[in-house]
Amino acid sequence: MISQTKALKQLKELEKLSKEGIRLAAEEWSKPWQTLISTMLSARTRDETTIRVSSDLFKKYKTARALGNATINQIQNIIRPVNFFRNKSKNVKNCAKILAEQFKGNPSHDFNELVKLPGVGRKTANVFLSEYGKDEIGIDTHVNHISHYLGWTKGKNQEQVETDLKKLFPKQYWGRLNRILVRFGKTHMSKKKKNELLDKIRRIK
Repeated sequence: MISQTKALKQLKELEKLSKEGIRLAAEEWSKPWQTLISTMLSARTRDETTIRVSSDLFKKYKTARALGNATINQIQNIIRPVNFFRNKSKNVKNCAKILAEQFKGNPSHDFNELVKLPGVGRKTANVFLSEYGKDEIGIDTHVNHISHYLGWTKGKNQEQVETDLKKLFPKQYWGRLNRILVRFGKTHMSKKKKNELLDKIRRIK
């Protein structure tokens, strides 16, 4: 297994090679329920698309209650550009309804409560929690690919990858891992260029 010292050097290099100021889907929303819904919508969808669609959605529905009262068709018409929009529209409506009725519109900061919500899986819950200062790692496609490429994990699923990364990195890095790796992935869109850089990073002593 790779050493913690080497992994930290590699992480710093990934951060250096990433453009600053790339906004991610979970960032910069004024209300926590918006952060959660936008993170849900971002699954398998580019952040730029998610941010645009989420902005349109939140302009029309200014509270979790209003969004929960919208029809599936109304939500679908706005979120159509995101992947799996039909399924996501049902989850968005049902999740917003529960947030309004049971949590006064404010998502819980407890992982086990979050994953009970419609459409909120492990990755979405962890990305949401890390956005609010909790030490959690959201495992998305960027994190999964880079972590395997650099030998940080051999995990076969999200939970195994998350466990390996939590063992490898000190706790104060957990919340930043997803942001650093996703920004690196978004800075270098070409697979060839990305892999060339990752090969160099892999050789760091």
